[in-house]
Amino acid sequence: MDVLDKITNLVKKHKAQLVIVSKTYPATRVREVYDRGYRAFGENRVQELVDKKDELPDDIEWHLIGHLQRNKVKYIAPFVAMIHSVDSERLLREIDKQAKRADRVIDILLQAHIAEEKSKFGLSVEELTSLAAKISQQEFPNIRCRGVMGMATFSEDKDLVRSEFALLRNIFTQVKADYISEPSFDTISMGMSGDYEVALEEGSTMLRIGSLIFGEREK
Repeated sequence: MDVLDKITNLVKKHKAQLVIVSKTYPATRVREVYDRGYRAFGENRVQELVDKKDELPDDIEWHLIGHLQRNKVKYIAPFVAMIHSVDSERLLREIDKQAKRADRVIDILLQAHIAEEKSKFGLSVEELTSLAAKISQQEFPNIRCRGVMGMATFSEDKDLVRSEFALLRNIFTQVKADYISEPSFDTISMGMSGDYEVALEEGSTMLRIGSLIFGEREK
């Protein structure tokens, strides 16, 4: 059993989903994983996502998981399956605008800042709940908020990582109870190559894993 089979079995056990992070890896490597039956892939950069979409089969479900600039939304709005990294109201308004132009409703996640590292993007709890309240009032008809996303501190301290994932789960629970109660609000996207097992234990419903599957990225 290889590492991909191991992760897949664990994901199934926890009734979660796996997004395979293909950033920096060539389309030929993505195709190898695709040929094993996987369809959800995540990219950090818009240009790389667009390029790979053109090179690979049409039934791939593309996720944008990295920081997204507003002026780049128009390039992915016609096809992106989910945008994980909504970290401001201005970005959300642009996604809604471009989704309307593409005659689509785009699935999004609200990115929460849960890590100690200030360099990571994300909304504070107050900002996130405020935005969730506006979403609940149907201010953005061309987006569907599916849940929350967060990245834990890059640390060997598993207790710290666990506490940050627990915080994200609690944010999700609060938003579900107070603002967005639809059944489609069902996603907690947390857990990457170094911390996915802890993430699943803390309630992750969607993992984002790349280097563990493809091997270390070239610097």
